[in-house]
Amino acid sequence: MNVIDSKRIWLSSPHMGGTEQNFVREAFETNWVAPLGPNVNGFESDLETYLENDSNVAALSSGTGALHLALILLGVTNGDEVLCQSMTFAASANPIVYLGAKPVFVDSERDTWNICPEQLEIAIKDKIAKGKKPKAIITVHLYGMPYQVEAIHKIASAYKIPVVEDSAEALGSSYHGVKCGTFGDVAILSFNGNKIITTSGGGALVSRNVKHKEKAIFLATQARDNAPHYEHSEIGYNYRMSNITAGIGRGQMEVLDSHVAKRRRNFDFYKKHLEFSSEIKFLEEPEGFYSNRWLSCVETTSYKLREGIRSALAEENIESRPLWKPMHQQAVFSDCDAYLNGISDDLFDRGLCLPSGSNLEEDDLYRVVSVIKNVLR
Repeated sequence: MNVIDSKRIWLSSPHMGGTEQNFVREAFETNWVAPLGPNVNGFESDLETYLENDSNVAALSSGTGALHLALILLGVTNGDEVLCQSMTFAASANPIVYLGAKPVFVDSERDTWNICPEQLEIAIKDKIAKGKKPKAIITVHLYGMPYQVEAIHKIASAYKIPVVEDSAEALGSSYHGVKCGTFGDVAILSFNGNKIITTSGGGALVSRNVKHKEKAIFLATQARDNAPHYEHSEIGYNYRMSNITAGIGRGQMEVLDSHVAKRRRNFDFYKKHLEFSSEIKFLEEPEGFYSNRWLSCVETTSYKLREGIRSALAEENIESRPLWKPMHQQAVFSDCDAYLNGISDDLFDRGLCLPSGSNLEEDDLYRVVSVIKNVLR
């Protein structure tokens, strides 16, 4: 197939449901185009209803902004250390540095690819022994797969360290029937263009503590004190979601469950057509874990095979991508401590993310597996 003539298959492209324009049109017709308004309130309410568990949601301009505010709410300041899952996107760690604190990276475990409970406790004990108790823990539901919630929170509780739950990739996932985004002392969501649902750009902060929501909104709107003039007693940020983008989110909420089902369909399709090969391994759901399968990912048997598949897909105008490069391998974090077992390094060498959008057609999926089968042969 000529790559110039073939349809581009993206890794994870936006997928509109059709009703988003109704909410956006209403925003224009009523002139609610500011970073507040009925759509913002409605989107927050929609998310609170969906997540359940006494969730309070503040709609913000990005998941990164939500993480920044989450750390502020938990009292992270200059000189503190924050434990962070190493295998993740850089946005999980960057807000730590915004505050003058220092990331300390913790490696993964095999069953979910997420933060390893054993390495986490080793890191905590070591830091306490050195007189530097970590101020917070950032955990991530990687690619929509829940982390080991019970084990991680048992450790966090034992050492009285709050948890920021990075659920940017996991809206629609659950752990033993409880929605991801509701486990942390504070949690965050992302609505970036490649996520399960999108507001173009956007995110949210989630907490069972309504005061966290109120304080997040206060900080996100430049920390304006209650006065007839512009009065500021704290440093604020321009992190509030606009009424227009929130309108997109309200329409997207109507198709969230459908999007999750279609992404899980993608995973099942890949597994059905590729599990014949001993050179491809899929990340299975442990008992009680439910992944939204934001991205369908596979382990290959070698870096050479991973790159062979990725290159072959690229030649056919199909986007795929290696797994996240661990943060402890990133030059920008080269001076940070890390507690490692080798798992995230190995996964990065051999792992590949396959096209996973909820708007993929069956013909698209057949194209992907056809290319992979040719490489495996």
